[in-house]
Amino acid sequence: MTEPTPERLPSPFATGLACRCPRCGEGPLFSGFLKPVSRCESCGEDLSFAAATEGPAVFIILIVGFVIVGAAATVEGLFHPPPFVHLLLWLPSTIILSLLLLRPLKATMVALQYHNRAGEGRLDG
Repeated sequence: MTEPTPERLPSPFATGLACRCPRCGEGPLFSGFLKPVSRCESCGEDLSFAAATEGPAVFIILIVGFVIVGAAATVEGLFHPPPFVHLLLWLPSTIILSLLLLRPLKATMVALQYHNRAGEGRLDG
């Protein structure tokens, strides 16, 4: 198979948010919740490099932290609920929001790695 030029590759953000192959944008990227496929069903691209991508955790912590802390501060400022209400609101919200963001952010990181030809521990030169 011929390698597509960078201009012909689909957007890494579009394929990432759709959890699709970063090369063709059609085949699914995951076989389970977070387990990437080794080869794309549609174009046959080797996606074994995607198994070690755990980088989205940092972005999820920052995004979820910003949203939850902002929402908790707003609720506290407006309603002054007791502490158990905060626990009932924000613990499940944190877990649900983290799980909702995990899959698309991991797929976006894989797509960005593919588009930028990122590799583990190599020096050019």
